[in-house]
Amino acid sequence: MASQSSKPSKTAIRSPGGYNASHGNRNPSRQTVKFARRTSSGRYVNLSRDDIDLSGEISGDLTNYTVHIPPTPDNQPMDYSLAVKAEEQYVSDSLYTACSMQACDGKIMKDERGADVIPCDCRFKICRDCYIDAQKETGQCPGCKELYKVGDYEDDASNFSSGVFPLPAPDGLKRDANNMSMMKANRSGELDHNQWLFETKGTYGVGSAFWPEDDTYVGDEDDGFKGGAMESMDKPWKPLSRKLPIPASIISPYRLLIFVRLIVMCFFLQWRIKHPNEDAVWLWLMSVVCEIWFAFSWLLDQIPKLCPINRSTDLQVLHDKFDMPSPSNPTGRSDLPGVDLFVSTADPEKEPPLVTANTILSILAVDYPVEKLACYVSDDGGSLLTFEAMAEAASFADSWVPFCRKHGIEPRNPESYFSLKVDPTKNKIRSDFVKDRRKIKREYDEFKVRINGLPDSIRRRSDAFNAREEMKMLKLMRERGPDPLKPIIKVQKAMWMADGTHWPGTWSVPASEHSKGDHAGILQVMLKPPSNDPLMGGVDDKIIDFTDVDIRLPMFVYVSREKRPGYDHNKKAGAMNALVRTSAILSNGPFILNLDCDHYIYNCKAIREGMCFMMDRGGENICYIQFPQRFEGIDPSDRYANHNTVFFDGNMRALDGVQGPVYVGTGCMFRRLALYGFDPPQPEKFAGKTDFETQALRPADYDHELDVNLLPKRFGNSTMLAESIPIAEYQGRPLADHPPVKYGRPPGALRLPREPLDAAAVAEAVSVISCWYEDKTEWGDRVGWIYGSVTEDVVTGYRMHNRGWRSVYCITNRDAFRGSAPINLTDRLHQVLRWATGSVEIFFSRNNALLGSRRLKFLQRMAYLNVGIYPFTSVFLIVYCFLPALSLFSGQFIVRDLNTAFLIYLLIIVVCLIALAILEVKWSGVGLEEWWRNEQFWLISGTSSHLAAVVQGLLKVIAGVEISFTLTSKSAGEDIDDIYADLYLVKWTSLMIPPIVIAMLNIVGIAVAFSRTIYSTSPQWSKFIGGAFFSFWVLAHLYPFAKGLMGRRGKTPTIVFVWSGLIAITLSLLWIAINPPNGGSTQGLGGGFQFP
Repeated sequence: MASQSSKPSKTAIRSPGGYNASHGNRNPSRQTVKFARRTSSGRYVNLSRDDIDLSGEISGDLTNYTVHIPPTPDNQPMDYSLAVKAEEQYVSDSLYTACSMQACDGKIMKDERGADVIPCDCRFKICRDCYIDAQKETGQCPGCKELYKVGDYEDDASNFSSGVFPLPAPDGLKRDANNMSMMKANRSGELDHNQWLFETKGTYGVGSAFWPEDDTYVGDEDDGFKGGAMESMDKPWKPLSRKLPIPASIISPYRLLIFVRLIVMCFFLQWRIKHPNEDAVWLWLMSVVCEIWFAFSWLLDQIPKLCPINRSTDLQVLHDKFDMPSPSNPTGRSDLPGVDLFVSTADPEKEPPLVTANTILSILAVDYPVEKLACYVSDDGGSLLTFEAMAEAASFADSWVPFCRKHGIEPRNPESYFSLKVDPTKNKIRSDFVKDRRKIKREYDEFKVRINGLPDSIRRRSDAFNAREEMKMLKLMRERGPDPLKPIIKVQKAMWMADGTHWPGTWSVPASEHSKGDHAGILQVMLKPPSNDPLMGGVDDKIIDFTDVDIRLPMFVYVSREKRPGYDHNKKAGAMNALVRTSAILSNGPFILNLDCDHYIYNCKAIREGMCFMMDRGGENICYIQFPQRFEGIDPSDRYANHNTVFFDGNMRALDGVQGPVYVGTGCMFRRLALYGFDPPQPEKFAGKTDFETQALRPADYDHELDVNLLPKRFGNSTMLAESIPIAEYQGRPLADHPPVKYGRPPGALRLPREPLDAAAVAEAVSVISCWYEDKTEWGDRVGWIYGSVTEDVVTGYRMHNRGWRSVYCITNRDAFRGSAPINLTDRLHQVLRWATGSVEIFFSRNNALLGSRRLKFLQRMAYLNVGIYPFTSVFLIVYCFLPALSLFSGQFIVRDLNTAFLIYLLIIVVCLIALAILEVKWSGVGLEEWWRNEQFWLISGTSSHLAAVVQGLLKVIAGVEISFTLTSKSAGEDIDDIYADLYLVKWTSLMIPPIVIAMLNIVGIAVAFSRTIYSTSPQWSKFIGGAFFSFWVLAHLYPFAKGLMGRRGKTPTIVFVWSGLIAITLSLLWIAINPPNGGSTQGLGGGFQFP
């Protein structure tokens, strides 16, 4: 830095040695820097102080300037010869920065005034040659992989978007652009850097960066150093996430084939309409109608897949921006926003408490700042068993969570971790890992014993307390004496907590105010909010040595909302909305991650992966991050397409390139502001406000239709809830560490400690889970999870997209979450029935995509329209599956003859279908076997569950019949040793009737048609082959269904065969009665046959 000898330099002020005068005796170890100037020949010459004194080209004022190097750990007094080399290197690096490209030592670009030219907002330094090469090849910056903005730096070199801060003019005045004194000082007309330092009183910073003035340092009134390095600007800006487009060699043929198949289908349908089968018009008409619908359904499903994309995140950049220690944050306190995690459960019999407890343990051990996390479990059944299981989980977490942090355990679900079939010592570097693992395994086994013994423990405890109450009552009656006028008072069979009080929730023997639909609200803080600074463990306080390990645990809250008769509690959606209100008062995390009780965190960094999108540039417009659902315990062949990879890796990835994936119920991280029913922020509305980036806005600022007086009408009468809304909005903004971030918050705003919980906040949280709180509010209509459908997840996501929000699909290298899925045929059909019924409800409601706003993109609208229409395909699919059998029985076909045109059209359509499947497998990563399983189950569910869903939906719309569904059981089958025991269980359901009838009629039809064709005098082999081909197509799709009916040991219920036989015989006799065989058709029975 340059300073006059009569005044101490800024560097001298900051140096421990004070100011070292430039006059007097020179200390050989004193660190000075030679000046450098460029000659007319372009060569740089270093000038020492003596050289300056002898030089006639330099003004005499320059001799009063000395450059001092700030004393840093890397810059200590050294040998004079080494100091000279270091000084020269310092000047060279300060003035002429090299290109950041690998294997390139070129100088970065300069403008006519010598200022660095940085062509990208990320401040990636590049030389002219590398910049031209990058423009010619991809047009992208090698640093941030984004397109260069041409013209941003060429016209105005002092533009702040270039990442270069201008040096101040003397005395704070604006420097005249036409000042030629520096050019005159160098007779060659080139920039003289020494003269520039003198005239501008410029300063050196880190490299070539300038430290703008702030209040980070306050010294003397005149000489105080008021410049501090901007923490977010001292490194090149890098994005937290990137879009990875599908290679053109895959996506271009894929789109071309879609167009080709569409054109061929149009010509094929036109040909089919113009060439009816006059011998069987009814058969031709049914087939044409079905084919037209299939073409429409295929179009709805295929068109939204035109723009699939992949995404990647950079966790290291996230850490550097939010968790890296800095001068203003020496302890490295995190600047990440808070996250509230919701876990919902309803029935401990179908959702075992051990499964829920393992999910909670995986959440408490997640890799995220502890003070920023809060976990809430919603027990909609109000069960004491679930309550005590959560208390046991909180106790075991005291050892499990620090163990995971100490040894980097993955996954952090203890049941899944101890069930891994791999070497547990792999990639473990601590010598005490084996000993610690053995201890924690023993603790977990004891924990499971306690959890599994809770039902019996609660029963015995309740029986003991009830017996004591009965004894008290009998004793009281004896003391009072017999009174025949008073009725005998019976003691209720209550459930008792461990502290000797009545459980306020549901009792095993239902009683007034203690049943599943009638109980008080319960809120219990299992783990209080942790301290803001790490709390290191020791040797003696745990069973494991946790020295230098943070032993803090996130806040954990048990919630069971109030239920009373006469109120519509809206199932899971109502429970989730109760958690939204409770969490807003207790923790108010700007982001919410909801999980089912059987879906645990498989990747401890999953929340950080999602935060890379929320905190990135443009993240303020993201309403939620949807993670794919991955399942465990599925049979290796995936008989019933439980993994559903075609949907999660194909359809959802494709929607990510439009407006975002649909919300599928679990594994989704929401922005709290979007759940509150607000529109996405519009930064242009705050262009005139200078404080919107440093202060929270009022709800009316980002929703002009919302008056302050109307807050109770929308959100209820909780003052704390209303006050938490602007705070959540402000804390959920991205980091304003880059000029293109138009809507953000300053760095370091979230490092302040969280306020502790008080009794008033807990009391307010209890009041907002009461059953009356939502009366005359917009909860369930605009705010929170939307009511009125059994698939509230899809409707909730649709409402957000309809308001203009966008969502992101986050596929991590390691699965973010894993859960369980029903592998039993009956359970799987009922699960699909529930989904399809919700889709029918959506189609007949105001949530139909046809009624969406203009903010809903066209392809996104088609995707949501397909969500509501796909169940109706079952009507046409069942008819089309019966057509081969009817064709075989009647001896006719859907076309008059198998001519060349029909076969060519059919061949092209099939080839396009296969090619599209192969390309879709390429860009989605779905296996061919998985794709085929999905096709098979599409026909199975389309002929069973989807048809029943259409019937139920029509009954609800027309007759008002309410639809009820049951939870999918997570229990195992009868064979405990076989994890796939449920796969072989055959439980009868009426949904099985249509597929069974279709299969048997097609089998009987093939046999009848083959016999008739063989013994016919003029066999029609073409019609038989056509009908038989389509019959085999139907039977091939129904193969997993038939295999599921057989069970493992032939334990198929007799009713299955009875119903199937009766229906098949009835339909056959009905067909014979309608179309009896000709009298002369039996004359050729004794004749032979020949192929045509």
